[in-house]
Amino acid sequence: MNMTNPTIEELQNSENYELVAELEHRQIKEFVIDQISTESRLIKGFMIYQGIIILVGLFFATRPIVLAMRGNSEPLFYLLGAIIFTFTLLIIIHELLHLLALKITGAPKITIGGYLKKFIFYAEADRHVLNRKQFELVALTPLVVVKAITLVAIVLTIGEPVFYFWMFVMSAHSLFCAGDIGLLSFFDRFPGSEVYTYDLQEEKRSYFFREK
Repeated sequence: MNMTNPTIEELQNSENYELVAELEHRQIKEFVIDQISTESRLIKGFMIYQGIIILVGLFFATRPIVLAMRGNSEPLFYLLGAIIFTFTLLIIIHELLHLLALKITGAPKITIGGYLKKFIFYAEADRHVLNRKQFELVALTPLVVVKAITLVAIVLTIGEPVFYFWMFVMSAHSLFCAGDIGLLSFFDRFPGSEVYTYDLQEEKRSYFFREK
């Protein structure tokens, strides 16, 4: 990928760049909520998509309960399995996909962390500068990969009880991606300017710089 990104020292000391945001990792949720409140096309599109996915998810999450009341409990077991999978292994898979994307951009040191009380998880590339396109790759990889896999599985299992497993996983994972979309939308605040970001592990912070 692009190997001509400025160094951290250049971002900090050159008159060609200005600091536009600092993000403390404990405050990721608040930062994302602030971005989601903007009027960017990315946020508008994602909110429409998210509304549709929520409605679809609610329908297919309640149907196994109705079927169980009618004597067919197998779909409900798959739904319960999906809930357990989504809030355990899927979180790990999501962050590993971020890690893979960061590796593709050339990040030498990556840490996966989180704040369980706030239900915040992240992949952190210490002192690795990302430009807009690279950050887009990192942000969207889990959404695209999990969506593709679950859609294929849904199509292949229509009419089978396991169908409800994949429907719940797809719908719930879309909610997980709201934070990624919120962070990505920050770049839209500076049309026409390249924006760079990097993490400092010792500070548990991310920094965003705009090219003047």
